[in-house]
Formats: sequence, structure tokens, C-alpha cells
Amino acid sequence: MANKKNLVYKDSFTAQRKMDIKKGDTVRVIAGKDKGKLAKVLEVRPRENRVMLENVNMVTKHEKQRRAKPGAHQDGRFQAPAPLDRSNVMLVNLNRLVEGEPQVARIGHKIVDGQWVRVDRKNGDII
Repeated sequence: MANKKNLVYKDSFTAQRKMDIKKGDTVRVIAGKDKGKLAKVLEVRPRENRVMLENVNMVTKHEKQRRAKPGAHQDGRFQAPAPLDRSNVMLVNLNRLVEGEPQVARIGHKIVDGQWVRVDRKNGDII
């Protein structure tokens, strides 16, 4: 059995990439079949450079009846979110509204009170 410390990734750049999007953030999908939707981030996978969003990029999965939990998806088919590439989403700054809609933010970093924080590069708001 391989030790996880000794794993070698095909693309070492993405294996070490730091992602500016965190679990719980609100993002807007900017490409793909769900373009324009706002969604909450459920999971971040930095090694794969992917994010899982709530109710976005839904795919149909199949499960044998004997493995299905009682009362859940009786026909063995259910909808589940699939991961999206990080480049297809942008972080939303909920503090910056234009005509009632939150606007996407380009992310920068700066030190505030000794802590690195994410900031909106357009107006300097802390995200």
C-alpha cells in the first residue's frame, strides 16, 4: 500500500496551486451549461483545480437497489453535483451591488492586522 506522502502528481503545478475560493463562498458560474447562476461552494479540490457547487452541474448517478438507503431514490437513480473547473467560476462580492445584483470580484491579497485577507481589487473591500 502506497504512503500518501510519496504520491507523485502528474501536474505538479496544480498540485501546489493555492485557490482563492473557499468552502462556503458564493460564486457566479461564468462558463458552461449553468452560466450566470449564483451558487454556494460545497467543496474545494485544489489538487484537481476544481470546485463543487450547490445545485450546479447536476448529473444523474445510478445505484443498485440493494445499496440504496431505505426511503431514498427508490428507482436507483438520483441527481448529484459534479465538480467544475476553477476557471469557470468567479467569486462574488456580496457587498457590491449593481441594480440589486451582487457583482463578481477579482481577488487580491493584503495584510490587515497581521493576517492575510482577500480583497476585491476593484474597490478594496475585504471579502
